[in-house]
Amino acid sequence: MEKNQTMVTEFILLGFRLGLRIQILLFGLFSLFYACTLLGNGLILGLISLDSRLHTPMYFFLSHLAIVDIAYACNTVPQMLVNLLKPDKPISFAGCLTQTFLFLTFALTECLLLVVMSYDRYVAICHPLRYSAIMSWRGCFTLVTTSWACASLLALVHVSLILRLPFCGPHEINHFFCEILSVLKLACADTQLNQVVIFAASVFILVGPLCLVLVSYSRILLAILRIQSGEGRRKAFSTCSSHLCVVGLFFGSAIVMYMAPKSRHLEEQQKILFLFYSLFNPMLNPLIYSLRNAEVKNALRRAMCKEGHSQLE
Repeated sequence: MEKNQTMVTEFILLGFRLGLRIQILLFGLFSLFYACTLLGNGLILGLISLDSRLHTPMYFFLSHLAIVDIAYACNTVPQMLVNLLKPDKPISFAGCLTQTFLFLTFALTECLLLVVMSYDRYVAICHPLRYSAIMSWRGCFTLVTTSWACASLLALVHVSLILRLPFCGPHEINHFFCEILSVLKLACADTQLNQVVIFAASVFILVGPLCLVLVSYSRILLAILRIQSGEGRRKAFSTCSSHLCVVGLFFGSAIVMYMAPKSRHLEEQQKILFLFYSLFNPMLNPLIYSLRNAEVKNALRRAMCKEGHSQLE
């Protein structure tokens, strides 16, 4: 078994098995999405760091969400773009597990950050007078650090359980990156322990946080209903509904992937679901959470005016 285990030192990511013309079309489309993701999230990070008026807990959490989105895209999209042009390019065993670890870390961190952000909005809307005391900078740093630490440790547990498995062939992963379930299918040993840990972690990191987010937004919506101004109520509903759409898609697709019976969805459908995490979600988050915000728009105008004045001088 040990001899066979050393046979697989690299994997081939099959990616999207389509015609050449479609793959070239997807390469151009995904490259555009990738550029928009980096530009949008980079713009948010730049504005938050440069404008002192955005140095608040809400934008502190948004900056970490932008970091996670950039990291998401950089971890999976370049490899996917390479595979679209050169499908047979291999990835090393160590590189594959590193990609798995990073993807899990960023995915789990985003789950926890969405909970923290919903709690921040709940405190701001339902307890505005106590907001500064509850969401102190020390508390914010603690929440963010805990999110990153818990996500990294849980991802490390998953990767450690993969390392105990022998891989003796085949070496083709039917995915566009080293997703944990696709990697486990290549193990020539019993993966029941891995599956149980994945399910338990999904309950802890998906179902639990989703319930907390829904409770927070339910309280927020009840508070919005008490707003006297019709215009204020409309704007608040618009903001909350867009946030809930992102949260629903993020958690819903993850629950379908890791908790639903595997016979319910095909591997090609799984790839489409994971495109949401790698491309669509990181690209949409800056628009939904930040660029529609009046404070961010004003910060962008101030930055552009400042740049224009400096060029005139």
